[in-house]
Amino acid sequence: MTLDEKIAYCHGIPATKGFTGHIPANTRLGIPALRLADGPSGAGNGSVGVTQWPDSKALAATWNPDTATAYGNAYGAEQAAKGHNVALAPCINVLRVPHWGRSFETYTEDPYLNGQLAAATIRGVQANHVIATVKHFVANNQEILRNSIDVVVSDRALQEIYYPGFRSAVQAGVGAVMTSYNKINGTWAHENRINVQDVLRDAWGYDGWVMSDWGGTHSTVQTAKAGSDTEMPGGTYLGDALKAAVLSGAVGEAQLDTMVTQVLTPMIRVGLFDHPLPDPAAVVDTVVSTPAHLDLARRIGVEGSVLLKNDGLLPFARPRSIAVIGDAADAGAQTHGGGSGSVTSHGPVVTPLAGIRARAGSIPVTYARGTLGIAALPVVPPSAFGAGLTATYYASTDLTGDPLGTETVPQLNVTATPAAVASQTDGWSARYTGTFHADVAGGYRFSLTAGGLTTLTIDGKVVLTYTPGRESVQNGFVGLTAGDHAIEVTYVSAAPVPGGRAPRTSLVLGFQAGYDQLHQEAAAAARAADVAVVVLADVTSEGMDRSTLALPADQNELVAAVAAANPRTVVVLNTSGAVLMPWLGSVRGVITNWYAGQEQGNAVAAMLFGDAEPGGRLPETFPATDRQGPAKTGVEFPGDGVHVFYDEGLAIGYRWYRHSGEKPLFPFGYGLSYTSFRLGELRVSRTPFGLRASLSVTNTGRRVGSEVVQLYVAAPDAAREPAPQLKAFSKVTLKPGQSTTVTLDVPREELAVWLNSSTGWTVVPGNYTVGVGTSSADLPLRGRIALS
Repeated sequence: MTLDEKIAYCHGIPATKGFTGHIPANTRLGIPALRLADGPSGAGNGSVGVTQWPDSKALAATWNPDTATAYGNAYGAEQAAKGHNVALAPCINVLRVPHWGRSFETYTEDPYLNGQLAAATIRGVQANHVIATVKHFVANNQEILRNSIDVVVSDRALQEIYYPGFRSAVQAGVGAVMTSYNKINGTWAHENRINVQDVLRDAWGYDGWVMSDWGGTHSTVQTAKAGSDTEMPGGTYLGDALKAAVLSGAVGEAQLDTMVTQVLTPMIRVGLFDHPLPDPAAVVDTVVSTPAHLDLARRIGVEGSVLLKNDGLLPFARPRSIAVIGDAADAGAQTHGGGSGSVTSHGPVVTPLAGIRARAGSIPVTYARGTLGIAALPVVPPSAFGAGLTATYYASTDLTGDPLGTETVPQLNVTATPAAVASQTDGWSARYTGTFHADVAGGYRFSLTAGGLTTLTIDGKVVLTYTPGRESVQNGFVGLTAGDHAIEVTYVSAAPVPGGRAPRTSLVLGFQAGYDQLHQEAAAAARAADVAVVVLADVTSEGMDRSTLALPADQNELVAAVAAANPRTVVVLNTSGAVLMPWLGSVRGVITNWYAGQEQGNAVAAMLFGDAEPGGRLPETFPATDRQGPAKTGVEFPGDGVHVFYDEGLAIGYRWYRHSGEKPLFPFGYGLSYTSFRLGELRVSRTPFGLRASLSVTNTGRRVGSEVVQLYVAAPDAAREPAPQLKAFSKVTLKPGQSTTVTLDVPREELAVWLNSSTGWTVVPGNYTVGVGTSSADLPLRGRIALS
């Protein structure tokens, strides 16, 4: 290869619709082009004719590697059929805090479960001669300041919590690794030699492709010498600058050869040379979703749903009538998250309402919206502000100094930077004052979408403060009398964008008068029905973190009103993860269905009517309050603006709850069934390779059902572990009265801990306690074994 041909594999070039990264073919040498497309909820980047799959959290909740492989195979087949030979999935960052806005795109809080699902998915994807890409290496666990934050984390936490999923991916033969945006202990991820060369390559033996996240490269020489290969999506640092560094000797040509070889290696292993894919332009309109894929999507939606509560109401025993309630049940159905994980489905999205109506047959089904949902509310019209609002603009970002100018604006629907501050590339602020006219007395709901810190004040009372980096739509509530009310909105522009461009400007104020009237209408519908089904949702995305685990908008109040009218109420949660449930004691059933893709409604209906049981178990802990869990201080999450400190060490997820003694709302691994199971006597023994546990499992109920048998190991005190850890699991499906023997093997290396970098992985001698049960908080079977 010539020098220019080599450099071409160290950076991308602009891609077209349907994929997001591109390295062109080398026709002289017969090397195929690399076309990279987003996932994991389907072939992304505007691809059409594809399946919108349940999110990764739903897949993780199946606790079934076979299902993960089946998904990976189908998802990989659709990427291939669209001409994409590199899938930018799966995302396997451990869930450190439940507020992470991208949690729907990842699997779990547990390193072992994470690795098992990642490996299974990768095998499925790469069976289609498509390179799977695990991301984001490493410690990308929040969206706030993700492009600049410096993660301060111990070596032990990296080794035991944040690395293991990636190590499992390497062992499964993953073709590509994407580095994260953040710094790790002072060094950008893509130029972090400790992580990439020392750990990923030297310690684990990885010889495949390492690419940056889009815009995540910050140097030339340091990146090349760190073990990384490719800059995406362009060549600012690893294009002409790398060529110059090679010519000057700053980067040896042998190093460049290694970088190129590491890109080509997975292309050969995965079969890209021998299995050419179609030109994406030729298949842009081709439908690649199949009936079999839609059936699998529905089955994942069922198997990954978790039955959190059932006071004998589920499954329905032919109800006389059903009231379906919630914006999320119909037009506001939340089937996927935002950002690079979003996917356009082929064909209709089956909403919960549509699925229930199709399955109900002759059973009457009524619908009440109950809420305007979680989207931005209608913009407050100019008529509500009378003569308009007085806008005062400042060159400062704190509303101080002499005003740059004033003007009257008819309403707050600002989508471009006002002329008075157009030249303020370092930021600006504005104050809008005037009168808001309430036509009727009652409860008013306001929404803000904004590009900076924004505060809404009415009659001197702060109604809503919009915080950037959190939910894209934020809500506030206030009771108003009919008539005029003083209103003030302050706006502080976002931080300047690198490169000198002015910050994005956005300020839209929406409202709803008498929002509780919809609650009353929903309560009336519930009161008239035999059973009520309330569908609730949140909306999360890449680029944002949740400010609270409370359901957005007025959904909690809606559930309270419906449950008061009809206690035979079931709640279906279409959320990214854990939410608070102040109404839990008032409803008869709760199913978390996550973001379940385009077959969401059919999956919900199948569970409600008992055609299938919710087969999932929680892959994350559901806190009882916003303050539970690790990272309680600002410097621990979201950080101090420069650093974020992982001071909790190993105590994340269920480890934190066990270590602290606090009780969550629902523990990791939890999930109910429509049937019942009995676990038999536990036998634990040593093997040449580690330890083995065996027990019988019997279905003692009247329905076919699945149980997930979970094994946790508590190490000796000298290991200094905060809690017993998941080390094996097995999902079994049994008919009524059927029994089976479950054998769980734990390799010795799974029992090792990383005490320090000088000793590395060590199996601490002593007594190990084995706990087996059905969640991290329910381990009734115990055994003990001594290991040297």
